[in-house]
Amino acid sequence: MNAPTGDVPTGDTPPAPAGEEPAGAGGRRPRQARSRTTRRKLLGAAVDALADRGWHATTMLEVAARAGVSRGAAQHHFPTREALVVAAVEQLAEEQITELRRRADALPSGRGRTAAVAEMLLDLYTGVKFRAALDLWVAASHDEGLRDVLVPLQARVGREAHRVAVELLGADETRPGAREAVQATLDLARGLGLANLLTDDGPRRAQIVRQWAHMLDAAV
Repeated sequence: MNAPTGDVPTGDTPPAPAGEEPAGAGGRRPRQARSRTTRRKLLGAAVDALADRGWHATTMLEVAARAGVSRGAAQHHFPTREALVVAAVEQLAEEQITELRRRADALPSGRGRTAAVAEMLLDLYTGVKFRAALDLWVAASHDEGLRDVLVPLQARVGREAHRVAVELLGADETRPGAREAVQATLDLARGLGLANLLTDDGPRRAQIVRQWAHMLDAAV
């Protein structure tokens, strides 16, 4: 949050005492740091609330309480619940892409790479973050206002996930069917994420990964 601006004083400004920064610089940075910290807390609290209680129970008051800030502070950063949710989904997407890229550094090259990438992608839609996103999708199917803000955002997130998957697989999308194979991988990942919501579907997913990787090798 930027510090309020005021009139620019004329004349000389007294020097700051030794070891201190001018108030305009030193005061602004702590406020900006606190603002960033508050924003991160609110986004994390929003994701947790969505996963724990769902869209309808994720109120601004609930998120503010979880983040340990006042409702006024929450609404200063996010005037509406929809604005908070959009920012939370964007944050989730960034974290997922960052995690993919971080894990990509440890992927093998050559034989076995496709299977490792497939496993990584098929594990993408599991856990708390996926549950939070899933509840939003369900709510948006009945809430036109939420749908209007969520659909374009999900389209951007989907394009970025597809682009990263192509990069990790080394897919040649000029080959017939290659683009569809990559997209099917992400669609399959979401489906397996659903199967994992109620019970641990890990053993079955491992078998599917092996078979899917064999098919991907031939397709991309």
